[in-house]
Amino acid sequence: MAINTVKTVAVFVSDQDRARDFYVDTLGLEVKTDQTFGDNRWLEVGAAEGTTLVLHKPFPGMTSGGGRGTLLASSDLDADIARLRAGGVVVDGPNEMPWGKQATFSDPDGNSYALQG
Repeated sequence: MAINTVKTVAVFVSDQDRARDFYVDTLGLEVKTDQTFGDNRWLEVGAAEGTTLVLHKPFPGMTSGGGRGTLLASSDLDADIARLRAGGVVVDGPNEMPWGKQATFSDPDGNSYALQG
């Protein structure tokens, strides 16, 4: 198989500007691409390296807020949790798991994430 990485993951959001503010200002990710093509806007955010998230309006028949199971890695979990809480985000944890400490939270649309340190 020639697949060697996951480039992007789509996250369906109801308001791309609000999502950008959350993912950049609250989570600390950076905008990688923000381009409009007709009625479509490709808004891609991510850390300095690795897989990026495309904050996109739902495709026909889909809804925003259904994302589950994405795990984000942190080099300073406690500081990231404190920053999220300071930004008004409800964070569950951190909890000790067999694989290490992690916390969970959701974006303004209800897409949920685990943050692992």
